[in-house]
Amino acid sequence: MPLHIVLDARRIRDFGIGTYIRSLVHALGAIDTTNRYTLVTGPAESRLLAGLPENFGSAVYPRPDKSPVDHLAFPIYLRGLSPDLVHIPLNRVPLLMIRPYVVTIHDMANLFFDEEHGDFRMQLRRYRFRRGLTRANRVIAVSDATRRDVENLMGVSPDRIRRVYNAPDPGFQDAAAACNPAERQRIMERYQINYPYLLYAGNIRRHKNVPRLVEAFAVVREDLASHPVYQHLRLVIIGDTISQHPAVRQTVIKSRVEHAVRFLGFVPFETLRCFYESASAFVFPSRYEGFGLPPLEAMACGAPVVASNVSSLPEVVGDAAILVNPENVFDIARGIREALLDSQLRGDLIRRGRAQASRFSWERTARQVLEIYEEAPAEK
Repeated sequence: MPLHIVLDARRIRDFGIGTYIRSLVHALGAIDTTNRYTLVTGPAESRLLAGLPENFGSAVYPRPDKSPVDHLAFPIYLRGLSPDLVHIPLNRVPLLMIRPYVVTIHDMANLFFDEEHGDFRMQLRRYRFRRGLTRANRVIAVSDATRRDVENLMGVSPDRIRRVYNAPDPGFQDAAAACNPAERQRIMERYQINYPYLLYAGNIRRHKNVPRLVEAFAVVREDLASHPVYQHLRLVIIGDTISQHPAVRQTVIKSRVEHAVRFLGFVPFETLRCFYESASAFVFPSRYEGFGLPPLEAMACGAPVVASNVSSLPEVVGDAAILVNPENVFDIARGIREALLDSQLRGDLIRRGRAQASRFSWERTARQVLEIYEEAPAEK
């Protein structure tokens, strides 16, 4: 019997969660013509879900998931939709959430690296976090590392947890969508980039370790000061606004690389792809990741990758990246130098990187999620 599945799509505009929602929904639309889907969006987001088949509809809900009223109002709203199953695509589960529901857990960075909240608010956050997971009929963990965290730290029964990998946006993997040389040159000229550069893409939260990346970049620049190609090396950071992160700005000043570090904020998808394709190397020294999409995106676009040897990243990048200790500036610098200077290694990283990225697909992800949808409602 077909199910009515309601998916909370209010975060569809977000940098990471938005990619997950958009890619999963469109992949489900390509494989499932039987079940009925209702996608709950904010007033301005429904147009982002155009092009889905007839068994997909939308419903507008005006409040964001951060609203305190959401703990009561959203479950009441969902009950009015009469779902057989609800999918919450990140762990912001209302306290009075109706069952059955499935929740996707992307990471636990907010619990490990909280920067704003005191002890009481942190305890409340942990309570809500654990409650949202332990009441779920199924928990989708995006990596084995996240699955272990959910089981060991949150006390969720392992028979309720399913590991389902994310995947890069299909636009990164489509060779036909690659930037042509004229388009790439136009974008580089627009941003006034005419030098080799290291690239970081993502937000600049504490666990992303961007200050150590800046320090490692300063070490590499000094080492390569007379190199014929890399003496003008720059660091380009995409995906967040530096004004909200004074520690990073202070590190840039202390490392004396103000003239060599560029913060570009968010850029359009096509522009980001061109930056990946043109980078001398992509560097991602994060101290913690639930999955870690940016290294796979960079690999899909042919950039050699330097990544941390902790958390989920070794699981995701396999043998297709240079792994470094994110706590050690000089080890990060070592990885960067190898990616830049060892031409045979660069070629191997590019080849293995494309192959590694191709192992992840949203069709495979959607098929596994669909299996979870079909088993979860049996446990109310």
